[in-house]
Amino acid sequence: QVQLVESGGGLVQPGDSLRLSCAASGFTLEYATVGWFRQAPGKEREEVSCISSSSSDGETFYPDSVKGRFASSSDSARNSVYLQINSLKLDDTAVYFCAAVAYPYCGAEFDYWGQGTQVTVSS
Repeated sequence: QVQLVESGGGLVQPGDSLRLSCAASGFTLEYATVGWFRQAPGKEREEVSCISSSSSDGETFYPDSVKGRFASSSDSARNSVYLQINSLKLDDTAVYFCAAVAYPYCGAEFDYWGQGTQVTVSS
């Protein structure tokens, strides 16, 4: 059974940093693509990161809305993917999800989803 479990969310202040984790079981992330998404109340789900296994260091993509502040990385030994979020803004408040697919390139539909971790940015 495939499981993705996110962690690392919490209540932070504007300007703080967070690192979210996505740990997989029953599925090897080393040869997969992992996306990070977020959904704020009343808003549509937004993809904020994609990291693929198409290259040895993991090719990554970010939308312009988060480029420069968000960074995704992977650790095959821990079968985990991380999302580093810097300079957090109030608008970053959302539930953050990771998703995975057994395909080495970004752009594919994701097959597996985690339950999400809440990030709340408040002063």
